[in-house]
Amino acid sequence: MTFWLPALVLTAALAIKLPSIIKMWRDPLLRAVGGLLLFACAVFVFAAPKTIAWTNRVTGVPNISAPWVYSLLTALCASWLLLIIAWRNGLTDRANRTRRAVRWVVAVYAGVIVALWVLFWLADAPVERLRDLDTYYATTPFMREQIMLYLTAHTVACAITARLIWNWIRTDGLDAWLRWGLRLLGVGYATNLFFDASKLTAIVARWTGHDLDWLSTDVAPVAACVSATLVAVGFIVPHAGQYLQEHWRVRARHRQLRPLGLLMRSATDGREPFAPHAPAELRLIRRETFIRDALLQLSRHLDEDLRARAYEAALDLGFERGRAQALAAAVTIQDAVAARERPRDHGRSAPPSEPDNTYLLREIHAVSQALRSSDEIKAVRARAAAPAESVSAHD
Repeated sequence: MTFWLPALVLTAALAIKLPSIIKMWRDPLLRAVGGLLLFACAVFVFAAPKTIAWTNRVTGVPNISAPWVYSLLTALCASWLLLIIAWRNGLTDRANRTRRAVRWVVAVYAGVIVALWVLFWLADAPVERLRDLDTYYATTPFMREQIMLYLTAHTVACAITARLIWNWIRTDGLDAWLRWGLRLLGVGYATNLFFDASKLTAIVARWTGHDLDWLSTDVAPVAACVSATLVAVGFIVPHAGQYLQEHWRVRARHRQLRPLGLLMRSATDGREPFAPHAPAELRLIRRETFIRDALLQLSRHLDEDLRARAYEAALDLGFERGRAQALAAAVTIQDAVAARERPRDHGRSAPPSEPDNTYLLREIHAVSQALRSSDEIKAVRARAAAPAESVSAHD
């Protein structure tokens, strides 16, 4: 389970990213992410003891899983560096430097993979080891060099990647979800250094005649699994977080429009399209469309003089300008709904001035929020009505 859990998490991260990778395959950043996640999944699948035994049995070569897993891990290291290069440099004014860095990484780590296989074929490793190969063959010629080579390549890649990510985290202007994702990636790559330290300590202990194999067989795999899980979650967090944040924002805006939607329903005797299984974005668009259509039907009943008085009244009551506009619009809309419902012979023949619907159609969310504050609307209405009543008394 130690190996399969991170493999499942990494597979989930790959599945989330896969549609974007396929859709924008020419983007080197997405290709680097896809390669990283694919190699990471492969490492944990083929590093599991049962898979090691299966690979050795199918090929008929004892311990051939060692250079195979080491090669996958080395390719994973290269993908880390390629990702950081694509992520940090991009394709703009530093394209030449980016291409040189990519070629350098590919050449060096491809050379390491070739050397791993050459050293394995030169070595004599007839005894199959499923869990403790690194320490068992720590003093065997060529196997020793092979083991040290992959650990060195891994350590260098982890240190460089972790350092670049932690420097990047301190950059101003990063999206909050991206910053959290980078923190998890940074911790994940730093945790990988515990894997290297455990392996190297156990190997050096073998060289000096001591037995610290438990560091390699017990501690290192746990560190690798924790690191892989953190890295996978680090890739998932920005994508999932931004999606959930946007989904929550859309649902919140849909709920904010409920008071105005209910008022428009009572004014027009209509109903907005109801589709409980429709996406949240579509339901928001339908509610906004219904409200704006209803406001246009109601526009001939809008009293611009009342809105101007209500706006001044709201300012006098201490509301800031944006809130005052929303409260004035709410008062005007309620008055228009009441005017529409009154019998024609008792209603006003026409509003005193031509209504301006621009604000109402643009700021329906602010108006809907204002409708939730019935006490504030009553206070604005009362203060707006006071001058008109005093003028009528003088007449």
